[in-house]
Amino acid sequence: MKSTPVRDQMKDHLLTPKNAALIIIDYQPPQIITTLSMDRQLMIDNMRALIKTAKNFQLPIILSTVNNSNGRNPDTIPQLKELLDGVPSIDRTTINSWEDEEFVQAVKATGRKKLLMTALWTDACLLFPTMDALKEGFEVFPVVDCVGANSVEGHRAALQRMVHAGAQPTGWNSVACELQRDWARTETVPGFVQTAVEQGTAWGWYLTVESEVAAYHNYKGGLEMRASKEIRPH
Repeated sequence: MKSTPVRDQMKDHLLTPKNAALIIIDYQPPQIITTLSMDRQLMIDNMRALIKTAKNFQLPIILSTVNNSNGRNPDTIPQLKELLDGVPSIDRTTINSWEDEEFVQAVKATGRKKLLMTALWTDACLLFPTMDALKEGFEVFPVVDCVGANSVEGHRAALQRMVHAGAQPTGWNSVACELQRDWARTETVPGFVQTAVEQGTAWGWYLTVESEVAAYHNYKGGLEMRASKEIRPH
């Protein structure tokens, strides 16, 4: 087995740890509670996995809220905020974050042209900055299992509109695999696997079961070895 040389991570057409950034917009209680297009707990769990993935591969993270500093909305939900320690939050009054100067400056300051875009809701706070970022030459990857809207129809229509404009939908697990790319890149494998186990994906569950089976066989083997020593004639 021999992997091909690692591609230029700045020029690669796929996502890499050097060309991508994660954008997180408006994961606040009012938006979470009114998201009806997918299971809210699953959406939160997927977002946690995506954030852990971004941190494991050291992606820049841009976090934004709407109407928090003026007291109208609570901050980012604690389940996500605890994973974003040290990431500054850019508060806005605009529904479209691309119409907030500080937000746009922060995104451009990352130097990354591939944006993993997450926001609530799909049909507003995800749709609008996606359309604007595409217009300005960014590649936008809406992470579809981390987002939602207050209706299934609105969610689907917004995604269709983004795709027609050039957005490239993806899922958090696909992002993780695309960033990892090769098991031989061992420095990120532990975090990659741990995130899958903690999120509870099918293959994460398999890894857990596999490790438990291995631990059982090791334990059983140890008992058998111990027993064989105990009955060995002196």
